[in-house]
Amino acid sequence: MRGVIAAGDAGTAAAGQQILQAGGNAVDAAVAASFASFIAEIGVVHLGGSGIAHLYDPESGRSLVYDFFSNTPGLEGAPPNPKDFHEVTIDFGATTQDFQLGRASVAVPGNIAGLCQMAADYGRLPLETLLQPALQLAKEGLLIAPFQAETCTLLHPLYTYTAGMRAIFSANGRMIRTGERLYVPNLYDTLQTLAREGATYAQTGALAQALVADQIKNGGLLTQADLDNYRVHKLPSIRLPYREYEILLPPPSSTGGVLTAFTLKLLAHFDMQKRPHGSASHLQLLYEIMVATNRARNLWEEASDVLPVEEAIGRFLDDRFVKAYVEEVQDALISKSASPFAPEPPAPNNTSHLSVVDGDGLAVSLTTTAGESAGYVVPGTGYIPNNMMGEADLHPNGFHTRPAGQRLPTMMTPVVVLKDGQTRLVLGSGGSIRIRSAIMQVLSNLLDYQMSLDDAVNTARVHVEDGALQCELGYQPKAVDELEGMGYPVNRWPVRSIYFGGAHSVSRTANGRLVAAGDNRRGGATAVA
Repeated sequence: MRGVIAAGDAGTAAAGQQILQAGGNAVDAAVAASFASFIAEIGVVHLGGSGIAHLYDPESGRSLVYDFFSNTPGLEGAPPNPKDFHEVTIDFGATTQDFQLGRASVAVPGNIAGLCQMAADYGRLPLETLLQPALQLAKEGLLIAPFQAETCTLLHPLYTYTAGMRAIFSANGRMIRTGERLYVPNLYDTLQTLAREGATYAQTGALAQALVADQIKNGGLLTQADLDNYRVHKLPSIRLPYREYEILLPPPSSTGGVLTAFTLKLLAHFDMQKRPHGSASHLQLLYEIMVATNRARNLWEEASDVLPVEEAIGRFLDDRFVKAYVEEVQDALISKSASPFAPEPPAPNNTSHLSVVDGDGLAVSLTTTAGESAGYVVPGTGYIPNNMMGEADLHPNGFHTRPAGQRLPTMMTPVVVLKDGQTRLVLGSGGSIRIRSAIMQVLSNLLDYQMSLDDAVNTARVHVEDGALQCELGYQPKAVDELEGMGYPVNRWPVRSIYFGGAHSVSRTANGRLVAAGDNRRGGATAVA
C-alpha cells in the first residue's frame, strides 16, 4: 500500500490518492489534497487562507511543524481608517454570530507559501504535478457535495456579498444546491500560473500585485510589504508522553496545541478503565477536564504575553502547575459536584483538516482555514481572501489593534501520535474551540478504550460551552440523566452535528496496516493508494 488519506470531501481525498499512486509521498499527497480542497471544500476553506501542518518522519525520528497562519497587515506604517469593513450576521439556528468582512478584514495569507514550502522541503514531485488535481477541478467545475452546499447556504450573507461571490455561489439567482456544478471564474488560469511560478507568484508576482492593488483601491490594509516580509515558521513539536504513547502537538501560534497538551496531562492522571465509555462517571470526568482547561487558559494567555514561547510552554505544562488542577478535578469527582463553568471566547468556525500516512510511515496532519472569507473575489483571479482581521475572538482588544506583522493565534491543532518511534495515529479537526475537545476524545477513544479508528472518530462526543455539557446524539440517556442528577448542567442534542468537529484521521497499526476514517459530521471521505 502506497498510503492512505482522510479528508473533508471525496474530491480532496481523491487528489491525495492520485498523487500517492503517481509515486508521491505523504507530503506530496497532503499538498495536492489541500490545494484541491480549496475547490472541493469551497464552503469552508479558500486559497486565500492560512494553516498549520505537522510532519513526522519515522526514518529520521524528526517531527516538524509548518506554521503558515496569518499575520496582521500594516507594515508600511499606521494604516488608514479602513473603508471596507462591514458586519454581517450568520444565523446558526440555536444562536447567531456576527462577522466582519471586506478588504480591511483580510490578514496576510499563508496557504500558498506554506504548501509550496512543504513541497519544496519534503516532497518528491514537482509543484506542477501536485496542482494537477486542483487544476482539473478548476477547469471542469465541481459537483457540489451536500455538506458544502449546506455550508454555503448557511453563510449566504458572506457568499452573496459582492457580484464576484454571487457569480460563484448564486449564479442562477439562488444559492447553489447539492449536485449542481460550481465553477470559479479565472481560478484555472491562476492555478496554472502558480504551477509554473511557485510561491513567488503570490508573494511578489502578478497574484500578489492584483491582491494589493485591490486593497489600495478599496480601502484595505494589506500592503506589498506585508507579503514581502511574511515567512513560514518551522517549529519543533510539543512532545508529550501519554500512557505508552508519545503525542506530538503544535506550539504557538497554535494556542490549541498548548491547551490540548494541558488537557491530556490532566487526563493521564485518571484510570479510564474504571470509567466505562459513555457512563455518567466518564461524562463527569470529561466535563471537569474541559472546564479545568478553560480555567487554566487565562493563565496561559497571561504567560504567553510576557514570556518567551518556550518558557511559557514549560511553565504551563510543568507537573507542579498541572497538579493543582488535577486535585481540583479529583475533588469535584469525589464530591459529585460540578465545578463552575469557565467560558472561553469562540474561534473561527470554518476550518478543514486532512491526515495522510504513506507506506514508509511518513505522516502529515494539516489544518487550514479562511475564517468565513472576506466576501469578495480579487478581480480576474478567482482568489477568495480570508477575513481573519474580522474575527472578533482573535482581536479581544478591538479590531485593528494588534501590531503589524504579529502572528495571529489559532485553535488549529494538527496532531501525530507515536508508539516506539513509529507513526500510530494522525489526526486534527475543524470546529472552532471544539477542535480541542474533538481531538482529546478521539485520542482517548483509541488509546484508552481501544476502539477501532472509525468508532473512535464517529462515536458521539461532548463539549463544554454556554454553561453546560453539550451532549451529541448517541450517548445513553440514562447516563446523561445520572450526570444531570448530580447537578451538572446538560444540553442534549437531538442530532449529530458539525458543531462537534471534523476529526478526519488515519492510523498505522502495529503490523504496518494503514487505516483511515472520515468524520461523518463534516463530509468525511477516505482513499487508499
